[in-house]
Amino acid sequence: MLAALLPIATMLVALLAGAAMGALTPESIVVAMLAAASVAGVVAVRQGATWEDIQRATAEQVARVLPALLVLLAIGMLIATWMLSGTIPYLVAWGVRLVQPEWLALTAFLAAALMSTCTGTSWGSAGTIGVAMMGTAAVLDVSLPVVAGAVISGAYFGDKMSPLSDTTIVAALAAEVDVYAHIRSMVVTAGPSFVVAALVFAASGGAASASSVATAAAFVAELESAFRLHAVVLLPPLVVLVGVWRRAPSVLAVALSSAVAAVLAVLLQGRSVLTVLTAAVSGVRVPMFDAPSAAAMHSADFVRLVERGGMQSMTFTFVIVFAAFLLTGAMQVSGALDLLLARLLASVRSAFGLVAATMTAGLTLIGLTSHASVTILVVGGLVRDAYRERGLPPQLLSRSMEDSVTITEVLMPWTVSAVYMATTLGVPTVAYAPWAVFCWMGPVMSLGVALVRRASPRPDVDVGTGP
Repeated sequence: MLAALLPIATMLVALLAGAAMGALTPESIVVAMLAAASVAGVVAVRQGATWEDIQRATAEQVARVLPALLVLLAIGMLIATWMLSGTIPYLVAWGVRLVQPEWLALTAFLAAALMSTCTGTSWGSAGTIGVAMMGTAAVLDVSLPVVAGAVISGAYFGDKMSPLSDTTIVAALAAEVDVYAHIRSMVVTAGPSFVVAALVFAASGGAASASSVATAAAFVAELESAFRLHAVVLLPPLVVLVGVWRRAPSVLAVALSSAVAAVLAVLLQGRSVLTVLTAAVSGVRVPMFDAPSAAAMHSADFVRLVERGGMQSMTFTFVIVFAAFLLTGAMQVSGALDLLLARLLASVRSAFGLVAATMTAGLTLIGLTSHASVTILVVGGLVRDAYRERGLPPQLLSRSMEDSVTITEVLMPWTVSAVYMATTLGVPTVAYAPWAVFCWMGPVMSLGVALVRRASPRPDVDVGTGP
């Protein structure tokens, strides 16, 4: 047991050391994960495994998450093409014109929730409507961590409640329950969490100062001078929505939207084909709009908004993925993961204890693997029979996994989702996490419901559990 815990302890010590030195940077997180992977490799070798075994286990995990990695690349391309086509600037300009600073956080929360519910993807929502809201916040001088937390809260609400979401579908499959019964079950915890988050964001705003109003007006004028802000630039978001509703794979819907945005960038905005292709790969840069000597003429807000995106912007996220899978691959072949989960579940004696153990297992595994679908399938397979034996409804299992896996990964700075959100929104995880109200309210509400209500023996009744 001590050997099984050693890699996790190594990672935690390295992360705490980095935080104590004031350097909990993405680079230090990678170093911590690689250190833990090295320790896990030594433990695996001592248990009789070989380096080839570790490589094989790592490769199998990478193969399972290949669709998610392709989505990451596609979203990087999407952000860049939406920027060059004028889609994101158009949304920002109208956001600055219409949204009062005191309501921006609430607007960001509701807009991200709507977008994510319609598309089923939290990453896509944050990379599109989220980027626009962050740009608006910067211009209106609204707290960026608050708005980032609002965007993430809304994005993960939609990801959790949408029947188009891959994690929602996988959670229902893992618990062997109808997906719509699973969604109805989640209303019990997601509904109150949504209301609390909305109240927090409604109360978090502040009045606009005269200087911010003047800055906002100047910024909109700057956008209008760099882009043709015509309503036709809303076509790329429409393509995504139609593609997802027609059940096209997410990566194909995003790629088609990027292609439409690229055409608009050439025909409407007057960018060259070479510029658009370069931006899709390496990201948008201010000199793409002007001669290089004119780049210094743009405001800091303009530069902060437009210089983003591109498939290369996802490189660091890929590094995190491979570091995480080296760690979990070594722990898998050594038997450490199986031992930790078995010991965790062995002490369960009550229905509430089973829910708590399920959520703890989910939190532990998502922190190690950074992949929600894999975590949900593993945890669901381990505990599904235990729920049946106690007469607990299967949607209680699916809800417990969603509340502990889907919406919590983004709160852990070393995970793939957290790195993606921090990079895309431009706010460190430790800064936005306190404001990601919906994400940390989920586990609290789920445990609270399980504590105060008894389980129903009828599988079609959605209730929590009591001791």
